[in-house]
Amino acid sequence: MNVRMTASRLGLAAAACLAAAPGPVCAQARGTVTVDGFRSAALGVRKDYLIYLPPSYATAPTRRYPVAYYLHGAWGSEDDWAQKGGLDAVMDSLIAAGMPEMIVVMPDGDDGFYTTWAVPYHWKLCPARPDLREPAARYCVRDPRYDEYVARDLVRDIDATYRTLADARHRGIAGLSMGGFGALALAAEYPDEWVAAASHSGAVALLAQSVDTATGVVTYAARPDTAGQVWALLRPVFGADTADWWRRDPLGRIRRMDAAARGRLPALYADIGTEDELLASNRAFHLELSRLGVPLDYHEYPGRHDWPYWRAHLAQSLRWLSSHIAP
Repeated sequence: MNVRMTASRLGLAAAACLAAAPGPVCAQARGTVTVDGFRSAALGVRKDYLIYLPPSYATAPTRRYPVAYYLHGAWGSEDDWAQKGGLDAVMDSLIAAGMPEMIVVMPDGDDGFYTTWAVPYHWKLCPARPDLREPAARYCVRDPRYDEYVARDLVRDIDATYRTLADARHRGIAGLSMGGFGALALAAEYPDEWVAAASHSGAVALLAQSVDTATGVVTYAARPDTAGQVWALLRPVFGADTADWWRRDPLGRIRRMDAAARGRLPALYADIGTEDELLASNRAFHLELSRLGVPLDYHEYPGRHDWPYWRAHLAQSLRWLSSHIAP
């Protein structure tokens, strides 16, 4: 068990267990969460990840499992889904209730938006940044190619280290906020790696300022620096040019595909809270995909851009992913 998981996290896990499946299933067999890591060629550094191994992993030595990758949000870490979301308790409850077992990987994505950055990056200057929220050894990378890190390096390491069903048919990806952006963007950029991708409160189509649901008219910002208070975080990643933004945004990626390529996209899911500041952006994403003929399992629920919302809907995305990646 990860030594950084505290008693407060255990309380969240118990609450999540009861929320996902109230009753005696919370006392059933449990999976394990451990910390592992590897050196990423794309980033040029070692990165840690948390991994949930289902209850039968230790007792069924020849069995192989589908894998779901869960990405954290900006200003977050690889611990978030377990510490704040109680993901392992939710998984245990869902499995006890009959959902097929699967491995869940929770990688460290820094604030990299799971993409290759647009602005030239000088890694030697990173340790001196005044805004570092983690030790430089955990946060600074040599080359910010966060898309290749997840879709290529991490997937290869997981398949080589653990007993996975090592093909796209049994692999899915999900995330919240920045991680929701990452899940959808990686699904569009690397459709050969996943069969399904899910977003909670995804930071997608951030240049969308308003959506008229009656007419279907979407108003987009002319410049990225109108994206609000997160501009300082986003500019190194996306640059100051709207073309660079759309080149990385999942909607922009899907727009550039021809019809045949769109037909090969993984299954897509997105949900968003009706009091979330990213509601207009998610509505724009849904509307534009509908125009392109790309299916999106889209939902709006009461809630804000916060952990109470994500904890409330984590079981939903886990069940949805399982329905696509289970053997």
